[in-house]
Amino acid sequence: MIRPRPRPRHLLPAALAAAALLAGCSTPAPAAPSSTTVTVTNCGTPAQFPVPANKVFVNDGNLISMMLALGAQGSVTAVSSMQRDADTLRRHYGTGPVDGLKQVAPEYPSLETVLAQSPDVMVAGWNYGYSEAKNVTPAGLREKGIAPYVLTESCRQEQGQKARGIVDPWTALRDDLANLGAITGRTEQAATVNADIGARLAALRSAPQAATPPTVFLFDSGTDAVFSSGRFGAPEGIITAAGARNALTDVEDTWTEVSWERVAASNPAAFVFVDYPPETIQQKIATLRNRDGVRDLPAVQQGRFLNLPYALWTSGPLNIDAAEQIRKALEGWQLVPASTITPEFDDVLR
Repeated sequence: MIRPRPRPRHLLPAALAAAALLAGCSTPAPAAPSSTTVTVTNCGTPAQFPVPANKVFVNDGNLISMMLALGAQGSVTAVSSMQRDADTLRRHYGTGPVDGLKQVAPEYPSLETVLAQSPDVMVAGWNYGYSEAKNVTPAGLREKGIAPYVLTESCRQEQGQKARGIVDPWTALRDDLANLGAITGRTEQAATVNADIGARLAALRSAPQAATPPTVFLFDSGTDAVFSSGRFGAPEGIITAAGARNALTDVEDTWTEVSWERVAASNPAAFVFVDYPPETIQQKIATLRNRDGVRDLPAVQQGRFLNLPYALWTSGPLNIDAAEQIRKALEGWQLVPASTITPEFDDVLR
């Protein structure tokens, strides 16, 4: 997601049952039917896609991670906005699948870049590749014969409005994995991935909880204001699953800006960071320590900071890894009781 600047794992026996715990943008007109199509609900609207799609253009690390988790990298004709997330994706999915992807743009692709790859499907989202400013929109792609899939987290609440998010973050993720599995002909793999996430989510929810969940503030970036995420963004699901409370849980949007006064008033027990350039973790911590009204917060004074890669925070299968790692950090800070949760990966960036 570029800011509008202001595996399956080994499943437990109960995994398939636990998948139920997990349980679509703009454009009413579906793509033109091909000889074989599948209809899925995307942003609350039925949409048709060629199936199995084998020329898919994918933008952004979190959407690329969905395709890798499904084992659908062979269906990907090109990717963009991956460079920042390449190391994280290699750690989780292996060097071969990641380095085998054709990267055609370091950030948002232009319409010309997309068309040059002759995809039959594009997978992106509002502020995750789709942009009126760049003339890359679902409606415009459809006119070019390309079926657009929109990341559910980014679905606009009303056509033409910028506020995003229409469902619970874990539901959004489950739906996207199931839909992309159907589009790429990998429905069984999608069910397996969703079952794994469901089992791990169930374990987090059944872990011992604090009597009052500690408030956690997500700091993405910012100096004059702070870029963070409300109750429809992936961080809401991640932080809640970890046993804490998102400081912006009352904000009915996904990624959005808030004032420094709002940061101070939330009095968070900890800050979690999105590792996103150009600001480094050291610069973000310095910003907190130099800001009036914020520097004296206990979280800042006691250094309760955790920095995780961008691909773990934006809607995708790595969200569950983020939740597990935040849970262990909260336990280490003695903000929640000890548990048997054991993250499989260590993605913390220092």
